[in-house]
Amino acid sequence: MSKNIYVGNLPWSASEDDVRAAFEAFGPVSTVKLINDRETGRPRGFGFVEMSDDSAALDAIEALDGKEFQGRNLKVNEAKPREPRPRW
Repeated sequence: MSKNIYVGNLPWSASEDDVRAAFEAFGPVSTVKLINDRETGRPRGFGFVEMSDDSAALDAIEALDGKEFQGRNLKVNEAKPREPRPRW
């Protein structure tokens, strides 16, 4: 089973390849998705990494949470399921 990881406080200059490289040090990465603003298309400073190995994912969370990455301290934890939002 794969584990989805929230990665926050990313610098706007970070690319998906940069984030993938940081997490691949701990194990195989399935996907990396950095979130952009819908209206402007600019990065929002957070994203999600999916790792197929739960043990490697937990190691990555423990090692990277609070670690400096391109001048900013990352916020890394297990992603929570998305809460349903009401449709207007």
